[in-house]
Amino acid sequence: MLESMTGYAALKGDAFGHNWTWDLRSVNAKGLDLRLRVPDWIEGLEPALRSGLSKSLARGSVNLSLRVQRDEEQGTLTVNQVQLSAVLDALADAETLAIDKGVGLAPSKASDLLNLRGVLETSVEDTDTKALLAAITAQLPVLLESFKDMRRKEGVALEAVLLDQLEQIEELTAQAAEAARARRAESATILRTNLARVLDNSDGADETRVAQELAMLAVKADVMEELDRLRAHVAAARDLLAQGSPVGRKLDFLMQEFNREANTLCSKAQSVDLTRIGLDLKAVIDQMREQVQNVE
Repeated sequence: MLESMTGYAALKGDAFGHNWTWDLRSVNAKGLDLRLRVPDWIEGLEPALRSGLSKSLARGSVNLSLRVQRDEEQGTLTVNQVQLSAVLDALADAETLAIDKGVGLAPSKASDLLNLRGVLETSVEDTDTKALLAAITAQLPVLLESFKDMRRKEGVALEAVLLDQLEQIEELTAQAAEAARARRAESATILRTNLARVLDNSDGADETRVAQELAMLAVKADVMEELDRLRAHVAAARDLLAQGSPVGRKLDFLMQEFNREANTLCSKAQSVDLTRIGLDLKAVIDQMREQVQNVE
């Protein structure tokens, strides 16, 4: 199945007191360009993800973002004994000073003390990054399947467009062949007329040599070889589409060959009809080339 290089997928996961969010997207590129933004505190994470992406994808500018956070509810509340002792000492000093000044203070509540900065702390156990790494990398195939599913759907639409353009090229090639056959009789008459004119005005010219030169001009004006190659390129392109991805590089090369034959056809046209068909061919080929840029 044909796959596009355009794709997107997002996924969430959680394990071992952490949660994470994946974001994977890609656009077309000549090769495979991987750009990863992942936590560097999980040892071995980036190489593992890069390896998994390289095995599943052939082409495209791919951006992977992974955000990992610790669950908010994780951790144990503890009292900072040193900080609490300092707070109580300060409170005792304040109460003593208030008594000396004849000022009455309201009784202190435990909740008031615990709300003071540094008294109540959340202690967090060290994270087992190996287990977390295994949990995260185990989810990568799920993310990739969703990502590739979108690329396949894009590929189905892309294949339909390419097949339609190949039909147009095939039809224009048939029209060019018909125009070339119609031009052949006219070209023969023109050549005979030119030959007679040259011989009448060339004193002592070698008739055989002149005829050979005119014959070579006729061969150079013949476009059937270019049309045969265009038909062969159409067949080759259909075979590649039937094979499925990754065939983007081969299709890209084939489009250069399509364009070369269309250019030669236009240069040999020597008739309004054939020139028009050649220009139409170039337009369709250029449109197809743009679409091929998105094929993996």
